Amino acid sequence: MEEMLVNRVANSGLTTINLEDFFPTGEIAHFDLVDYLFMGLILKEKDFREALKNHDWTQYQGKVLLVYCSNDSIIPVWAYMLVATYAEPFAKDIFQGDLENYYKAAYNRALSHIDPASYAGQRIVIKGCSDKPVPPAAYLELTRVLKPHVLSIMYGEPCSTVPIYKRKS
Repeated sequence: MEEMLVNRVANSGLTTINLEDFFPTGEIAHFDLVDYLFMGLILKEKDFREALKNHDWTQYQGKVLLVYCSNDSIIPVWAYMLVATYAEPFAKDIFQGDLENYYKAAYNRALSHIDPASYAGQRIVIKGCSDKPVPPAAYLELTRVLKPHVLSIMYGEPCSTVPIYKRKS
C-alpha cells in the first residue's frame, strides 16, 4: 500500500505575511541639495531660487522624489519646502530623506492601513528571506501591530521558523 504524502505546512493553520507585498512601487528619483550649494557648503537663497526656477522638473513626472543633502551642511527648512513647491506638480510623491529612510516611512504608511484585528487568534509567520530591501523597521512595526491580536508570531518560512512571540494561555 502506497502512503500518501501530507503537506503538513499547508495543514498547519499558519498565516504567512510577506512584507515584500508592501514594498513601495514606482520609480525613485533623487534631488541632492549639495548640488545647489555654494562651494558645496552654503545655500545662497537668491542663487538657489534661480537654480530651482531653471531646473527641469518634468524629469520627475510620476516618480517618487527623494530630497536630501548628502553632506553635513546646514540646510534651512524652507529650502525643502521650496523644492516641494516646484516638484509637486510632477512627482507622484515627495519625501525628505534618503532611500533607506524613504523605505522605512513607506512601510510605516503601508502597515498603518492593515487591520490587525483581522489576524485575531491566528498563528503568524512573517516571511524572512526577501529579494527586496525590506528594512528591519518594517519587521519591528508589523510585530508591534500584530502582537496584541495574534496567538503567535514566527519569523522565517513555514517549514523553518524562529519563534518570536507566543501568547500565554
